[in-house]
Amino acid sequence: MSAALSPAVSATPPHILMTLDAVGGVWRYAMDLAAGMVRHGFTFTFAGLGPAPTPAQRAEAERIGQLIWLDAPLDWLAETEAQLDRIPDVLAALVEQQRIDLVHLNLPSQACGLALPVPTIVVSHSCVVTWFAAVRQVPLPADWQWQLRRNRAGFDAADMVLAPSQAHADLLSLSYGPIENLSVVHNASRASIAPTRKHAKIFAAGRWWDEGKNGALLDKAARCSVWPVAMAGACAGPNGQQFHPRNARSLGELPHAAVAQAMAEAAIVASPSRYEPFGLAALEGAKAGAALVLADIPTYRELWDGAALFAAPDDAAGFAHALNRLAGDDALRHEFAALARQRSARFAPEAQCAAMRAVYGRLLQSPSALEA
Repeated sequence: MSAALSPAVSATPPHILMTLDAVGGVWRYAMDLAAGMVRHGFTFTFAGLGPAPTPAQRAEAERIGQLIWLDAPLDWLAETEAQLDRIPDVLAALVEQQRIDLVHLNLPSQACGLALPVPTIVVSHSCVVTWFAAVRQVPLPADWQWQLRRNRAGFDAADMVLAPSQAHADLLSLSYGPIENLSVVHNASRASIAPTRKHAKIFAAGRWWDEGKNGALLDKAARCSVWPVAMAGACAGPNGQQFHPRNARSLGELPHAAVAQAMAEAAIVASPSRYEPFGLAALEGAKAGAALVLADIPTYRELWDGAALFAAPDDAAGFAHALNRLAGDDALRHEFAALARQRSARFAPEAQCAAMRAVYGRLLQSPSALEA
């Protein structure tokens, strides 16, 4: 934890150092959250780790704050644990050079070994430990035990730990043991997806090479679906993972704007995931006015119970039945689309920013930050 949480005495806007990566959903989380927080008087320096961003990603980040890309890997892409050992020194140097007031880490392992004179927040968006618990439902393999150890050390070093849903917070506590100062701040989406004329099609988005996204089940369900199923997202993973749909149409990786357009047109958005700490695709589908068919997992029940149809994540026939039930009943589909859109208002960017302003302000002990 930070050496001291002394009241802010400077009148300058609080300067936040936020880590991110360009590979998964953390990028969208960081951009959307920071864009909202900037409007409330915060400034951001982004520290990127892992594979380099695209030119479009770099341009987006630089419209919001300063982007510095570090020569350091993400924990889940590291070949050896030793590759992560230099991260604390690199972050500490950035804190000093950039005159940072608060550090917001989007991987718990990045706080392992970190000792800073400013407060540190750790956000667990996902991790190998909870992934194995939810997807494989087996103990963490010996080769990955260092991940558990480093994440546990990161939780212990942080002044506050955040999870994007209570379901994920519960899984963290089950997997790691009690975590001090663990709280929930729901994610949000700034995507502006105006509902438009719907088409008789089903859309899904995800990193399909990830077994946790459960693309194989949706592909099996597509064989029995009365409407065509389109799946957007990468089918080849960074460690050689491959997914090849046979019944659904693969759209490959699409820009975020193209995904939003596809969701705006689809009458049904599906997410078969076995593991979702939050599930941004479901939220964006709901905002777009689509009816939702979701895997019956704790996260989705917490966030969408009563506003979606559910099917077991190992039941392709049940998933196809739910899809066809909505496809074949206009009134039911419109009812669930309206329910999902209404529910999506709970996860508005304004609510997320208000919660994060309270978190930042409490750690900075700054009334101006709380009221920014």
